[in-house]
Amino acid sequence: MFNIDHSLALVSTAVTNSPADATPADAAEPIVRKFQRELSAGLTSLVLLSVLSEADSNLYGYEIARRLAEDPDASSPFKQGALYPVLRNMSAAGLLSSRVVPSYSGPPRRYYRITPLGREVLATWRATWAETRNFVDSIVQRARTEETTP
Repeated sequence: MFNIDHSLALVSTAVTNSPADATPADAAEPIVRKFQRELSAGLTSLVLLSVLSEADSNLYGYEIARRLAEDPDASSPFKQGALYPVLRNMSAAGLLSSRVVPSYSGPPRRYYRITPLGREVLATWRATWAETRNFVDSIVQRARTEETTP
């Protein structure tokens, strides 16, 4: 969740603790990383449910991560190791079902499938995401237009 007070404190710390020869990009880097982490954390469940809703069969974590990485339109901001706790939490919440299958080439694999409850939640989250994205886009576009208008 985005916390404006914490983000402003981070900006203040980055600015006051920056070496004299640091560039604005250097000072902004930790802020950008923090923003990306918070944004990714909030979207991981939505993305995972979306991938699983499109799957014809059960998928294990690495297959899901590979599908995210294969998207030709964008680079995935999601780290593979961060997906597993989210998958477990969604399974515990009843959004996914899972089963463990022995593997001949390594440790057992946990396969996931979206449940009917997961499909209902996904539909709600998609609508929420569309509303949120539209709102953010309108504000960001307005600000961009105001910056470029003489």
